[in-house]
Amino acid sequence: MTTLEASTGRHCHNAISPLHSAVYFAPEPEDELGALGLERGAMAYLAGRAAPLGAVDAGTVTATFYNFNHEHVRRYIPAAWTATTPEEVLSARLRGADRTLRRLLGKEALTSPDMTEAAELALHATEACRREARPLYAANADLPVPEAPHLALWHAATLLREHRGDGHLAALAVASLSGIEALVLHNATGTAPTSALFMRTRGWSARQWAAARHQLRERGLLDEAGGLTREGTALRAETEALTDRLDAAPYDHLGPAATARLTELAGGFAATFRAAGAFPAVHFGKG
Repeated sequence: MTTLEASTGRHCHNAISPLHSAVYFAPEPEDELGALGLERGAMAYLAGRAAPLGAVDAGTVTATFYNFNHEHVRRYIPAAWTATTPEEVLSARLRGADRTLRRLLGKEALTSPDMTEAAELALHATEACRREARPLYAANADLPVPEAPHLALWHAATLLREHRGDGHLAALAVASLSGIEALVLHNATGTAPTSALFMRTRGWSARQWAAARHQLRERGLLDEAGGLTREGTALRAETEALTDRLDAAPYDHLGPAATARLTELAGGFAATFRAAGAFPAVHFGKG
């Protein structure tokens, strides 16, 4: 097995992750989850992402999601499990993903050889993912692989995204960043979702956001204008480097040529997503 450059795995992750995350900006999954009796918005999101874990309580969701306000989570979990079951949520989630991908990609792409190849490559990469200390990945890894290639690819993208995400949370803990501090620092790069979106979806108030910014300035990670300092940039680089190391196994297992091919295929589908408006620009940017 060849050990790849860390950036190679990161580039592949960046190409394939949008194939999963597009569902969080699409109406179809919320429609499906709303039909089960879940409130649209926070409850649908929290239940949809936590469903592979089973009917867990708020503490488990806060721990595994990391950057959500616990009081916010408690408003919706475990109440969601009185409206429906995790099993019903998982079925609705897959139906929502199916409808989303059909709308964004079109029938021709869904049935193309490229889709089948991408699904096979992504699933092959997941064979080297590790369950230890990765609860969201491990829970999703116990779900069956859908038969349709586009849904198999979505499933594999989910596994790879949660595998890297679980490792990233470990890296954030090593960096001594709280959940909200990690969001503020990420937002300061100008490439992340806006602070308004982060606060609304994660349940943080403007006062809490301002307090986190103050704490990061006290640590020398943000300047007075809220931008990254040299120390802040260095800490983010260290955190990403550790995340890369913790997420290297799937792409080392896939190998250089196959990783490059998966990056190419997934990147093409992701570009189609973006062109179709899957990620509204209004939700991204510093501030």
